[in-house]
Amino acid sequence: MTQATPDSVPAAADRVIIFDTTMRDGEQSPGASMSHDEKLELAKILEDMKVDVIEAGFPIASNGDFEAVRAISQIVTESTICGLARAGMVDIERCAEAIRPAKRGRIHTFLSTSPSHRDHILHASQEDILEMITKSVTHARNLCGDVEWSAQDATRTEPDFLRRCVDAAIRAGAGTINLPDTVGYSYPSEYGEMFRDIIENVDNADKVIFSTHCHNDLGLAVANSLAGLQGGARQVECAINGIGERAGNAALEEIVMALKVRGDHLRFHTGIETPHITRASRYVSAITGFPVQFNKAIVGKNAFAHESGIHQDGMLKDRGTYEIMQPEDVGQGSSSLVMGKHAGRAGFRAKLKDLGYELGQNALNEAFQRFKDLADKKKHVFDDDIIALVDDALASGTDKIQVKHLRVIAGTEGPQEAFLTVTIEGVEKSANATGDGPVDAVFNAIQAVVPHAAILRLFQVHAVTEGTDAQAQVSVRLEEDGRIATGAAADTDTLTASAKAYVNALNNLFARKEKTAPQARVASGF
Repeated sequence: MTQATPDSVPAAADRVIIFDTTMRDGEQSPGASMSHDEKLELAKILEDMKVDVIEAGFPIASNGDFEAVRAISQIVTESTICGLARAGMVDIERCAEAIRPAKRGRIHTFLSTSPSHRDHILHASQEDILEMITKSVTHARNLCGDVEWSAQDATRTEPDFLRRCVDAAIRAGAGTINLPDTVGYSYPSEYGEMFRDIIENVDNADKVIFSTHCHNDLGLAVANSLAGLQGGARQVECAINGIGERAGNAALEEIVMALKVRGDHLRFHTGIETPHITRASRYVSAITGFPVQFNKAIVGKNAFAHESGIHQDGMLKDRGTYEIMQPEDVGQGSSSLVMGKHAGRAGFRAKLKDLGYELGQNALNEAFQRFKDLADKKKHVFDDDIIALVDDALASGTDKIQVKHLRVIAGTEGPQEAFLTVTIEGVEKSANATGDGPVDAVFNAIQAVVPHAAILRLFQVHAVTEGTDAQAQVSVRLEEDGRIATGAAADTDTLTASAKAYVNALNNLFARKEKTAPQARVASGF
């Protein structure tokens, strides 16, 4: 079998539109949250990657979402900026206002079509649904030239009724039709056949673009998305690292690289600049607090690691024996170069670029100083150490609450005691507390200085590299009133990392509380 080279485009291959929903569906992941500035930075990264459509948010959901979508519309010039809207007139108008500054804007409106959603959420008949589709899409089309319509829970909708819904949306002016697997229920052959059926049996189906949007409840999101393309879809909705509602969305990096590597069989291509993939993955992981599993395809730490002696022998003879793509193709540095305290700023900048980071001057200066401080503490600073310290800076850079000083008294004679100082929007506050162990004392001190009712659901520590001087990477998950937030931090001092991770989780929790959830008239995830 002939393997397509990573840079080759098969003859007569169809162009696939990549629609990124990391900032909309991805942010709906329990525990994930992104600040205004983080969304702007992510939008720039996605634009650099040449993502075709960026779904920047759900403008009616909150003022924060509205402002983020509008700000992204003002700074992004290459990608289409999309906002989500329910079928109500107010939703659509709010979305249109948010994307108005965009060079290329899109309104994405949706309505549930399955019997389950019609009966239990909308309490509407089939005829009611058809009328709502016509009215909502027509209204959106009058406000914006680019309208996408989605049939929420399409895969559990009666085929004949789904055809009527798609026909109504096309007649009303939708240029893109999305048939999502909202609850991750479908399987590849079934999902591909749904597209073939619609395209063959709906008038003017050849005049619009069909789109996939697959959830991963059964672990089939990527497979279903690829099957949708084979069934006639030409847009894929996906998210960095596969984040999203419940088990997540189809992973952008997996979709893109599957099409790039297997162009011999999947005769499609995208416009994605794949060396930016690792940079995007690490940024999303840092700002959401969701670590990427080591064995995650494409972007995991072990995705290009070879430990088996047989594999190592093959790699030394020819990389193609055990690698179907190269780490450089997705922006993963292939080396483990050790840097020390004598490294200069230029070398550090080059190292960051090799690792998939491109920082502004201020962020670079801060990261370089953190690197120097770490190099003074550690004999050797490895790639993973640098990744941890940069991710830590990205995760906490916009936090309103930040750890300034921590001292802990621990040992066999308890109780252990923590003395903590934090800054809250620039104002210092201090407290001390005891606890059943040093970590408990630290968290009690945080509770004293920042009173809250959140419950600690997860506390996890692992060493970034080997040795007693390794950085500790700490993950924390908090829950309050049904809201979940995660935080992460790294430091050579485990207790300092613990304090920073807890405070980072608190910042994310408070950010989520500031967001006003949309009315439950229609579920907001596909």
